[in-house]
Amino acid sequence: MYALIESGGKQYKVSEGTVLKVEKLEAAPGDRFSIDKVLMVNDENGNVKVGNPLVSNARVEVEVVEQGRDKKVVVFKYKKRKKYRKKQGHRQPFTRIKVLKIEA
Repeated sequence: MYALIESGGKQYKVSEGTVLKVEKLEAAPGDRFSIDKVLMVNDENGNVKVGNPLVSNARVEVEVVEQGRDKKVVVFKYKKRKKYRKKQGHRQPFTRIKVLKIEA
């Protein structure tokens, strides 16, 4: 059984036990909550429910594993022959979640 969910403007294919990294969510490690933005569900029998845009009465139970920040991305801008150089770094915050249960 798997489902397609939306979190942080991105879509993820998840099944029970999947651990994935999503955009930062306001939750502490160990917190449990449900994601209601389920776009599609495929059950054990091969029955597929596709939402328009969401599947009604479907949700995915998840648990927060950790909060963190990604590796640094270096942004370097320059203009040739103009003595313009700008170096900037960015670390994107993320939340790692584990899927506990899919309810269709």
